[in-house]
Amino acid sequence: MGVTYKKLWKLLIDREMSKVELREATGIAASTFSKMNKNEYISLDVLVKICVALNCELNDVVEVVRDD
Repeated sequence: MGVTYKKLWKLLIDREMSKVELREATGIAASTFSKMNKNEYISLDVLVKICVALNCELNDVVEVVRDD
């Protein structure tokens, strides 16, 4: 089982916001964004910061990918 952040990247496009702008708005480290680009796990604290900055819910930014 894994995760994907495709919903977040689509949300940023819809809001005409770059990853750099989001990173600056949240204070999240560039290394964390690197993990997200590779669909690796990040802390819930970081996901909450993103949701607060974008005024959205967790399911708007991350999705669980099941191994079938």
